[in-house]
Amino acid sequence: MDEELHSLSRRLIELRMEHADLDLLIDRLTLDEAQAKSQGLASDELSLRRLKKRRLALRDLIAKLELESDPDERA
Repeated sequence: MDEELHSLSRRLIELRMEHADLDLLIDRLTLDEAQAKSQGLASDELSLRRLKKRRLALRDLIAKLELESDPDERA
């Protein structure tokens, strides 16, 4: 049981790190996109949308795993 909680805790940390990395990447791409539009260049909106979807999926997975790790907290 303790090993399972340790594994779940580690997975949550990894997912939170990936989510934070995506936040930074999306912020940078959003700035780059604004600059590209101001200069009349094409932007990669499809990639940006995919990254945002992945970030949202990660957030949902993190919330689900947090509930699994401590189900008594809701009660």
